[in-house]
Amino acid sequence: MTEPWLPSLTTATPEEGFALAVKLSRTAVKMAQPSEEIRTRLRSAYEDNADSLIAISHVVAANFQTVAAANDYWREA
Repeated sequence: MTEPWLPSLTTATPEEGFALAVKLSRTAVKMAQPSEEIRTRLRSAYEDNADSLIAISHVVAANFQTVAAANDYWREA
């Protein structure tokens, strides 16, 4: 059995939470397109495209919102 890649959404800081949001986003792309060769080839289609980069930012922001909520927005009770 493989080790889970996402044992928890809990992070110590917002910065760690943002890094986790990026990881969630990147992992989703890898799961949707498992071929590294194809992902590399497609990268040139979006790396210089402002609309694509904005769309990527939205995906990361949605994931960060999820992580922040899971961490009670890093507020102590």
